[in-house]
Amino acid sequence: MTAPPEFPTIPLLTAPTAAGKTALSLQLAAQFPVEIVAADAFTVYRGLDLGTAKPTPAEKQVAPHHLLDVAEVSENFDVAQFRTLAEAAIADILSRGKVPLVVGGTGFYLSALTRGVPLTPPADRAAQAQLEAELQERGLDALLADIAARSPAEAARMERNPRRIIRALEVQRATGRFPSEFGYSAPSYRYRAFAFAPPLPDLEGKIRERTAAMLGAGWPAEAEWLAAQVSPERIPRPTVWQALGYAEALAVARGTLDLPEAEARIALLTRQYAKRQLTWIRQQLGAEVADRAEVARELEKLLVGWAG
Repeated sequence: MTAPPEFPTIPLLTAPTAAGKTALSLQLAAQFPVEIVAADAFTVYRGLDLGTAKPTPAEKQVAPHHLLDVAEVSENFDVAQFRTLAEAAIADILSRGKVPLVVGGTGFYLSALTRGVPLTPPADRAAQAQLEAELQERGLDALLADIAARSPAEAARMERNPRRIIRALEVQRATGRFPSEFGYSAPSYRYRAFAFAPPLPDLEGKIRERTAAMLGAGWPAEAEWLAAQVSPERIPRPTVWQALGYAEALAVARGTLDLPEAEARIALLTRQYAKRQLTWIRQQLGAEVADRAEVARELEKLLVGWAG
């Protein structure tokens, strides 16, 4: 099989968390020469396996997977690094006559591929360290007020995320502009998005079942290991501790939260995240959300045509 001539349209499969993206991608990989490019903000980290629902060793035998386990939990892995590695993986897959299938639900990663990344200056760790100290001294609300005084819209975009606030102030104080005011680099490829979601009651059931299974499989021990590598008490909160459910799993490991309450809290947080993902898919990615069977058929058509 040969890939289409220059500038192929790359298929991108997305869905809210727990909907079954991995299962569908493996179903396709069993039929076509597909290699999977993961677009998930936390499966990039080595050691975060259970809590991120990372593909198992057996699942990775079905098809090559790219961008899993590419960073240590102590590293700050950013969207620019993701885009560089993802586009390199896509180029490599195409060069070997295979089909790259981007699979994931992290909105800002998918945006980086489909729209490009902001042309903001590189991170200045010294400036960030000063802002981290300022955050501890003045508090989150004071720094957010600094942003709101110049741009209420920018302050709203921060979503009270300390890392975003520090980055926004770092750039604004150095350049006079916030990160959102910079342009974007051009995407290297064209993408066609395929999005699906089960009915909400079914998705909520899947979330509850998966949460219970992950906790039962050893997620609390994984969270305890993570805490030994990177303290969750650091300010600003380390990137890895922004992963859903790890704080609750750690509380179970330390005996400060019982298992049923942890399951309930994590399931609630996951349902809320899934709803935000669906909003992003429709409004930002501009994709129609279909049912799984329809998406599978459309992807099969595309892959047959590619193999043509």
